[in-house]
Amino acid sequence: MTESRKVVLFIATSLDGYIATKEESLEWLFKVEGEGDNGISEFLDAIDTILMGKTTYDWIMEHEGDNSWPYSDKNCFVFTRSSIADTEQVKFISPNIPDFVNELKKQEGKNIWIVGGGELLYSFLKENAVDELIITIAPTLIGSGVPLFKDGDYHLELLLKGSRKFNQFVELHYDVKR
Repeated sequence: MTESRKVVLFIATSLDGYIATKEESLEWLFKVEGEGDNGISEFLDAIDTILMGKTTYDWIMEHEGDNSWPYSDKNCFVFTRSSIADTEQVKFISPNIPDFVNELKKQEGKNIWIVGGGELLYSFLKENAVDELIITIAPTLIGSGVPLFKDGDYHLELLLKGSRKFNQFVELHYDVKR
């Protein structure tokens, strides 16, 4: 029997738990000396579907110089409350999260990446729809900004699956206990 697809959070955070500054800047992250690509290529090889919120989508589009979509080889879904026309690379959706995730998991394929934090991550955590967390910690304290985990009505227990060091970064890999 084939192993079920998993929804995986793969993200970098400051040591004090922020994924961006108040101005939504990631400059602090790019200043940290990593090693190679810090495991991103290996991770991207293990996924074929990407889920993100509209804020993350907008940030990516704004910061891609030539407005090219960096994940054109993946199935990409952007969760939004607005009605937006799909593009060649992205489907804009507003589904019931548990139903949508269950349908994705029934399909053949690789793992599913939930990109970014904020509202979408909160919704997924609340619905217990995340299977793994791969969190890369940067040795930086930024004091305030966009938190990785917002306060909310969720409680997940985790099992440490592994850890790796990429020069100044530390990656922690957790399974969600079921």
